[in-house]
Amino acid sequence: MQDKVGAIVAAAGSSRRMEGVDKTFAPLLGRSLLAHVLGVFQQSHAVHQVVVVLAEATLAQGKALVADHGFSKVTDVCPGGPRRQDSVYEGLKRLAGCRWVVIHDGARPCLTTDLIERGLAEAQATGAAIAAVPMKDTLKIVNGAGVIQATPARDSLWAAQTPQVFRSDIIAEAYGRQPGDVTDDAALVEALGYKVKVYMGSYENIKVTTPQDLALAETILRNRR
Repeated sequence: MQDKVGAIVAAAGSSRRMEGVDKTFAPLLGRSLLAHVLGVFQQSHAVHQVVVVLAEATLAQGKALVADHGFSKVTDVCPGGPRRQDSVYEGLKRLAGCRWVVIHDGARPCLTTDLIERGLAEAQATGAAIAAVPMKDTLKIVNGAGVIQATPARDSLWAAQTPQVFRSDIIAEAYGRQPGDVTDDAALVEALGYKVKVYMGSYENIKVTTPQDLALAETILRNRR
């Protein structure tokens, strides 16, 4: 258990902004988006076990994908819940004897083994670390009427990404508190008072939410080849 690393790939979203396309299984350079993600975890020497969380309707498709590609590290393909955090919790229940947990959005196909392994290294000090990138744009805080209320200093703002890496006891405690709605796993850990380290992610590590994002991801992956 001291060294064992488990990963949860959260891919149970509804693809509401994809104009009828299920982004999880959308084609990217001859493979599905999910296959690209799982391929990186399969290649990482640091990861021992992977749990994939999908929508109920795509479970059979996900299991077939795992079998067809020979993703031997995937031990479970399970259904998610109504919210992302519910899906991650379902994944946590299926990890066995892991000291570290890596949580990744299934909609980020431009992941690299380096991002995973740097996250594990950064998490050693505090028990929690997340990939993120400094904001390039100036942000505005706007009220319901569309009027700017404040302009926060850009140099202190980072855009959170995944992977997010946690010591297993910390993330289990965070999810055991029956939290309210959050948009990422680090927020749950922060709420308990733990220090979460930020490490440099990648501007290429985009999250696919629209057809335009899918086209961009394909360009990024093609250029890497």
